[in-house]
Amino acid sequence: MVPVLDELDNKYSGKLVIERVNTNDNPERAREYGIRYIPTQIFLDPDGNELYRHTGYYAGEDIVARWKELGYDLKAGG
Repeated sequence: MVPVLDELDNKYSGKLVIERVNTNDNPERAREYGIRYIPTQIFLDPDGNELYRHTGYYAGEDIVARWKELGYDLKAGG
């Protein structure tokens, strides 16, 4: 997932915030987010509310599509 997240972070800088949590180094943060499987992607709204959760590999274009389904069109600056 690291290359996918790096690409999204670069492409959508200022429109999308990507936070990576190393569950070995930050077990308390993993507990806070309820992470049980690696990798886990959690989509949060600007207020920090969880909108969607996915476990396993997630292609970049699918992540962008999910954001659009959630009402955030990253290409339009949404």
